[in-house]
Amino acid sequence: MDGTPRIVSDVMTHTVVAIGRDAPFKQIVALMEQWGISALPVLEGEGRVVGVVSEADLLPKEGYRGSDPSRMEQLRHPKELARAGAVTAGELMTSPAVCVRAGAALSEAARLMAVRRVKRLPVVDAQGVLVGVVSRGDLLRVFLRPDEDIAREVRREVVAPLFPEGDVGVRVSEGVVAFTGRVRDTALVPVAARMARAVEGVVDVGFDLVRPSVPVRRPEPPVVGPLF
Repeated sequence: MDGTPRIVSDVMTHTVVAIGRDAPFKQIVALMEQWGISALPVLEGEGRVVGVVSEADLLPKEGYRGSDPSRMEQLRHPKELARAGAVTAGELMTSPAVCVRAGAALSEAARLMAVRRVKRLPVVDAQGVLVGVVSRGDLLRVFLRPDEDIAREVRREVVAPLFPEGDVGVRVSEGVVAFTGRVRDTALVPVAARMARAVEGVVDVGFDLVRPSVPVRRPEPPVVGPLF
């Protein structure tokens, strides 16, 4: 381990702005404005996360202000209309909250954000208690890893076990890994690519490999001489 972020707790923000169920609408808006954030975890008890209030949860208040929704609109958008009349975090929040464990891999957090289309994730312990928050920017920080560190890990974790003969080299530029040299077994190339992409900070993987030429064995000339 060379200090490179590997899990969520390596990159998360430990100081978190959170609210309780009874937090009023205007206080929520004020906190988001003050701290420059787009969502707030909602806590109860000893800090257990029970929901999240995001900007999207607040917008129906403005979107439906002064309007008289039709019966069809009431049937099609019941959640938005309910939030338009909400005044506390408990009424506004999305629950259950989309959270991630502190020990989760960065790739797991990134996939969760992409699938659930959220910008920030509350980070919780095994009991669901809030311990931090991780944002998209936090996860992207891994791509600031120096090329030399990436190359060193790829040599150790990929080249050494797959190509112990010492014929394969590695160079890294702007996070792009290139394997160079000679490879004896081309079946190992896709394996090397998969393993290299799993290294933190790798942007892409390429190959500049050649296969050692196999000498052609010529048939022995026939023996000419007496048969006995």
